Amino acid sequence: MKTTQGAQGFTKGIGRDRFIQRTAIFVMIAGLLIAVLAPLMSLFSRAFTDRGGQYIGLGNFAKYFTTSASVQSFQNTMFISVASSVISVALALGFAFTLTRTAVRGKRFFKSVALLPLFAPTMMHGIGLTYLFGHQGIITTGFFGALPWEWKIDLYGPVGIILSEVIYTFPQAYLILLVALSFADYNLYEASETMGAGKLRKFLTVTVPNIKYGLISSLFVCFTLSFTDFGAPKVVGGQYNVLATDIYKQVIGQQNMGMGATVGIILIIPAILAFIVDRILEGKMNSAITAKSAPYRTGRNRLRDTLLFTYCLIISGAILVLTATVFAAALIKTWPYNLTFTLDHFDFSKVAGEGMKPFWTSLKVAAWTAVIGTAGTFIGAYLIEKTRHSRLLRQAGYFLSILPLALPGMVIGLGYIFFFNNPDNPLHAIYGTIWILVLANMAHFYSVSFITATTALKKLDREFEMASESMGVPFYKTFARITVPICLPAILEMTMYFFINSMVTVSAVMFLYAADLKLASVSIVNMDDAGDVAPAAAMSMLIVITNIGVRMIYELVTRGVRKKSAAWQNREG
Repeated sequence: MKTTQGAQGFTKGIGRDRFIQRTAIFVMIAGLLIAVLAPLMSLFSRAFTDRGGQYIGLGNFAKYFTTSASVQSFQNTMFISVASSVISVALALGFAFTLTRTAVRGKRFFKSVALLPLFAPTMMHGIGLTYLFGHQGIITTGFFGALPWEWKIDLYGPVGIILSEVIYTFPQAYLILLVALSFADYNLYEASETMGAGKLRKFLTVTVPNIKYGLISSLFVCFTLSFTDFGAPKVVGGQYNVLATDIYKQVIGQQNMGMGATVGIILIIPAILAFIVDRILEGKMNSAITAKSAPYRTGRNRLRDTLLFTYCLIISGAILVLTATVFAAALIKTWPYNLTFTLDHFDFSKVAGEGMKPFWTSLKVAAWTAVIGTAGTFIGAYLIEKTRHSRLLRQAGYFLSILPLALPGMVIGLGYIFFFNNPDNPLHAIYGTIWILVLANMAHFYSVSFITATTALKKLDREFEMASESMGVPFYKTFARITVPICLPAILEMTMYFFINSMVTVSAVMFLYAADLKLASVSIVNMDDAGDVAPAAAMSMLIVITNIGVRMIYELVTRGVRKKSAAWQNREG
């Protein structure tokens, strides 16, 4: 009798777990539909209407591609994206090659500096370039006349945008190529040496083919980022129009929502194509190394190491000079006439920044995004990766989870306007509140965190869940007691990613903030528009310092967590 009752209880427990899991998957998919797909569908439907909301078919698209200024914007965007991608990937390739294939000193320093642009809003790069190469810039005036030369460039236009985009995309390309170059089969290099191949031939016939998928992937990633960026063209674009600024003008300037949605769809197409190619290449790149591969062995070469050390020093110096210039501009009274130290520019109440409130609002939004986004993303990834039921639902959930990776921030913001700013929508109540900003940020940065979570979960043996199920332990207890502790480093990384990106983003929230919920990144745009460039630099400085502080806290916390996790995973017996 006891055995029968035990079996019934065991079966009941399994049934309960399956019910909870299916319910949770339904909730997850419903959330992704609301946060991602429904706004996207609203954007598409709005693109086929006129100013009054009447259906006009492809009228907006026909008007856009028959207007010379609009066509020129599209061509400008393509030119900027291609040029920025090629330059950024070329620079990142040399940088990543130095840090993985040479014996130069200071690798930790170079790695840290290469990631510095990730902590800053893209507008800051344009502001830094303005103080260096603008009409009263340091380099333009020969350090204010102290040097016998001047170097003038036409910053406000394609040159300034490309320089800003290269700085913005360089860390992304560097990280991809760093991974690609870290995986190499040294047997191939030994074989080429045996056949008498020189260094250049080995690079062209062994190294380049080995990292070709990483190269192509980095090109597409940089292209997409440059194609969809709003911050750099807004600050240093001048009269040089691109698609992102066209959307801004259509929605904010002309209140032409239909045409704004049309430009948004045009902005999506190259991003989706790049996303598809990147997904295909990622699978091929992951299978390039086999069990028989030998790790790459770095040899010393004084001439090579000296040249490449100098190369990395120049790039790192450029990044540091740009950052230091913005910091100096925030602390100097009147550039370039009065170079005395001051903290007046941090008094944002006197300028278009509207006090410190935008900064505190950004902190609040970033914190909520980090907490809710991390929890929701990790649980969603767990349900897709570790549950064994409702396969079709899990596949649908996976598709919705990676879909935001192909959506530019401005497109997400526009979609949220059309979907949530509808009085008939039951969720209309969150429009104009802090929660729509949090939700937009979660949707914008969901995919990368989701991939981080699934990567960590794939490393866990399914026997954990199977053993728990056979012992009648509820899956949520296994999740809380085993899965979360083991994956804690990845969870903390996701939290940091959500927070930092929520602090620097502007494109996804540009159209969504209410008058009393202005964000720090938005205030930078407003201050720059109003000519308050020094306060804009000061706000950028606050964001960078905050993000670096968060990164340092993350490193301190994860250091102990990683040691415990590594000790557990490497335990004997």
